[in-house]
Amino acid sequence: MDQPASSAPEIVEITPSAPVSTERHGWRAKCLQRLIRMDLPVPRSFAVSTEAVRGIAAGRMLDRAALDRLIGEGAGLVGVRPSAVDPEWGGPGTVLNVGINDACHERLAQTRGREAADAIYRGFVQSYAVHVARLDPDMFSDPDASLADALAAYRNETDDEFPQDPARQLAEVLRSMARAWDGPTARLLRQAKGAPPDAPLGLVVQDMALALGPGVTGSGTIQYVDSVTGDARITGRFRGQTQGKSRGRNHETLYLTCDPRGPSLQEAAPGVFADLIRFGEAARCRLREEMRIEFVVSDSQLTLIDANMVARSSRASVRIAVALVRDGIISPDEAVMRIQPRTLYDLLHRQVDPRSPRDVIVRGIPASPGAATGRIVFSTPAAQASTARGEPCVLVRRETVPEDVRGMHAAVAVLTERGGTTSHAAVIARGLGLPCIVGASQIAIDGRAGTLRVGQRILHEGDQITVDGSSGEVLAGAPDMLEPALDDSFHQLLTWADEASTIAVRANADTPEDALTARRFHAQGIGLCRTEHMFFDDSRLPAMREMIFADRPEDRRLSLDRLLPMQRADFTALFRLMDGLPVTIRLFDPPLHEFLPHDREGMRELAETLDLPLSDIVRRIEALDEFNPMLGMRGVRLGIVVPEIYDMQARAIFEATIAAARHGTGVVPEIMIPLVSAMREVELVRNRIEAVAAAVRTETRADFTYRLGVMVETPRAALRAGDIAEHCAFLSFGTNDLTQMTFGLSRDDAGRFMGSYVAQGVFPEDPFHILDQEGVGELLLIGVQRARERKPDITISVCGEHGGNPDSIAFCMRAGVDYVSCSPFRVPLARLAAARESILLRGSDPTRV
Repeated sequence: MDQPASSAPEIVEITPSAPVSTERHGWRAKCLQRLIRMDLPVPRSFAVSTEAVRGIAAGRMLDRAALDRLIGEGAGLVGVRPSAVDPEWGGPGTVLNVGINDACHERLAQTRGREAADAIYRGFVQSYAVHVARLDPDMFSDPDASLADALAAYRNETDDEFPQDPARQLAEVLRSMARAWDGPTARLLRQAKGAPPDAPLGLVVQDMALALGPGVTGSGTIQYVDSVTGDARITGRFRGQTQGKSRGRNHETLYLTCDPRGPSLQEAAPGVFADLIRFGEAARCRLREEMRIEFVVSDSQLTLIDANMVARSSRASVRIAVALVRDGIISPDEAVMRIQPRTLYDLLHRQVDPRSPRDVIVRGIPASPGAATGRIVFSTPAAQASTARGEPCVLVRRETVPEDVRGMHAAVAVLTERGGTTSHAAVIARGLGLPCIVGASQIAIDGRAGTLRVGQRILHEGDQITVDGSSGEVLAGAPDMLEPALDDSFHQLLTWADEASTIAVRANADTPEDALTARRFHAQGIGLCRTEHMFFDDSRLPAMREMIFADRPEDRRLSLDRLLPMQRADFTALFRLMDGLPVTIRLFDPPLHEFLPHDREGMRELAETLDLPLSDIVRRIEALDEFNPMLGMRGVRLGIVVPEIYDMQARAIFEATIAAARHGTGVVPEIMIPLVSAMREVELVRNRIEAVAAAVRTETRADFTYRLGVMVETPRAALRAGDIAEHCAFLSFGTNDLTQMTFGLSRDDAGRFMGSYVAQGVFPEDPFHILDQEGVGELLLIGVQRARERKPDITISVCGEHGGNPDSIAFCMRAGVDYVSCSPFRVPLARLAAARESILLRGSDPTRV
């Protein structure tokens, strides 16, 4: 037989020594106990445990003695507040003034005045009717209704008098709040904030401090930092003659500090204001956090009702954490653990001001964070023309292809109808630091008509829109923006992170601009330089296409000789910018058809450029076409079949190494072979690279060293990592392609169904966003183990987009990876994530206090 909830120690009066815990009674109960321990003026409070609340929801009511104890003596009024384990999970609304009845109303009329007593009683009747009796809210929403009207409405709706027993009122309020927590809507809301489905709820029952009555009386909130900026600033409000939704006839809102715009609490009750400042500083030091305090003033007597962490923006979070360290309140490690890595996205890029109105046109997949406003364009030439006119533009495409990289460079943001988080548009946008939304499947693009349709809404080329790549929302017009916050607090936090981290973070960088960004964010080298992006430049594409149409090796070499000085200049610039830090250059990877036009007009222009019949152009393009280019002649396969490409690139790397050394920059380039599946592939390419190195040394009479490595992108390469490791100095797991090949998924098309798959539990998360630890992760673990068994000193890294994901970084660190590499703008996030995992791995999480 179930025992009543009151027979177990499930209701605890909150005293300094009471056994109150966050896990059993919730965050609010524990916070109140800390305030009480500081000897602050907190009303008598009780914590109702999560077990008791579960019992109440299941129909096990508290006994009469327990209810009478909670109601107490004196005014006999209490408030009931939710106390979840995590404040982010929310909870049912607070119910105030429980216990008021006709007799209590008369007593209050004698001590507080008839008007105040009526307002308190009326407010509770309305709240009880809506939240407990579940009556029509429209019948009880008028704040100016009289007490008689409220009681009459309750009688008419229920055919019963308003309950006069305080214990019954409290029992019904507790049951209503317990059951509301278990409702499907509440469950979905808290799950969206990271709560488990069965998250527990505690409740706090607290004596009321009345905010209606004579003298300086009212309720208010105060905080000591700005929620948006994190700067020290007193904000809040004091509402005279107001408690919850109950308010007296002479209610008014006062500023907290002296203000020329109107009266202030500081002027009306300077002693109360001084106490609030003193209590706030004490709470900050003892609770080790910036707090928002809820208080009541009753005839100039101050009572603290509640305190919770200040709600804050990302930039405010960083500034607050750093300030707490500098004031000696928390340690640097704790500051690192307090900031979620994704928080840094909002500091690195412009953001839509959260206070600005949002006219949402469409939602898609947030692929690259930040926000930017520009005029709609539908093609790369239009983007370049818009930029030439000085007009910011947003490139809108069904999906991007390598030829669109120039347009992306010209645009301030990118929007695509198709794609996922590792599609071409997403990867390039993150590398460029451009806001990007992909997979906006509700849009319909008509490039010829120059229109973008979303339902019945039609936008035209040239219309102004804002891409919010952090939220995945496309907004109409130009909302107010917050500028990036790469201030002293940002850099200080990451300095502390680097001191705690046990893994290196490099950047994926294809251009000098990328390398500069990598250096600015203190990347420890370049972990992936994709050389193919260098060939899409207008000055290089003709030579590249000429090489593709050459039939003989010597003709290909002639075309590549034109590209050699350009590649050499590219690598020399990278080496000098990185100033001795390691640079890993991936040899040419994509299939050749990506460099050829696909429309009739482009083919005709190419025929004129190469002085060839159009039919020859069409035949060659068709011959290079593949059913599945991702699995076709690309990567090392192209390097073996058309070796002149890798020969030219190796020579450019070695000559650039010598050139950089002459300018005082010593570098040991790392050359990476892509898409390897077999040891013999590595042997063939290595032999040719060694021959090129010997030739360059002979021709220049200069010596240099380099490291040769393999990009592990195929499941077979992971399984044969031991054999492959014997022929190289490093292995870098390219988890983008490894995920594609392991799952048999196209990263460009998976976005069409991935949401449904995740929602139905097929995949716990998008495997292109968070590393699949059970499948892809197991291949990585096998590869690391087998490589190190054969070659213990081999360097192992991860250079896919997972290298910038906190969960994936944690897995990589546990797997024994030496470094991760990610897009330049994700380097700060990766540095912070690596530090947090390092702190956890050494078992010293400073937030567990």
